[in-house]
Amino acid sequence: MNRAFVTLSSVALAATFCLTGQAVASDVEAGKAIYDVNCASCHGMTGKGDGPISAALTPKPRDFSTGEFKLDANKSGAPGQDEDLALVIKKGAMNYGGSPLMAPWPTLSDEQVNQLIVYIHSLKAQ
Repeated sequence: MNRAFVTLSSVALAATFCLTGQAVASDVEAGKAIYDVNCASCHGMTGKGDGPISAALTPKPRDFSTGEFKLDANKSGAPGQDEDLALVIKKGAMNYGGSPLMAPWPTLSDEQVNQLIVYIHSLKAQ
């Protein structure tokens, strides 16, 4: 294999990785802004389900720091996929056997929902 080709391929791969990382970072940032306005009052600032309203809620809001989700909204057999989260965010949890307290957010665009999902995933404790 040509050495110049290998070097060029490595540079292109590194550039792609950097751009992907930047896109994810911007999605996390945008998702956090959406979360802070729409979700933190119930789910808490760090996603532990301990927002100021959570004390009055039964059942308690989902703790996103565990990275575990129970609803299989798309009926794929694997709960907690991004599509499941998107459906629950857009249409509410009650439509999928979850709490009626998780209200639908139909006014969020698909892009905003995707950014919110990226941010929710970032809340998982490492």
